Amino acid sequence: MLRRLLLILIVLPVSVGLVMLAVANRHPVSLVVDPLTGAGGWSIEAPLFVIVFAAMILGVVLGGVAAWLSQGRHRRAARTAAREARSAHAEVEALRTASREPAARPVLTHRRDAA
Repeated sequence: MLRRLLLILIVLPVSVGLVMLAVANRHPVSLVVDPLTGAGGWSIEAPLFVIVFAAMILGVVLGGVAAWLSQGRHRRAARTAAREARSAHAEVEALRTASREPAARPVLTHRRDAA
């Protein structure tokens, strides 16, 4: 139910807005990559909505890579904690099995007569 609500309230209006942006900006524009040489330098001619969408996709990808790289220390700490937890669990299981084994009883070497 929550997903459907999010879909209706957030994703649907954003999608409609992106389609409106694409329809309204179909005219080709020139994107100059090298500002020092001016219009004679390396440039790309494409519809404006393609350039805007490409910039948004590139931003999402670069943001994801930056977040993944910055969380490396947390992933390393989680791996270390998991390794220590497995070791502690194995130790506890070894102690449990050792405590279940019957202790060695002393053997009686001398027996007294009861009569």
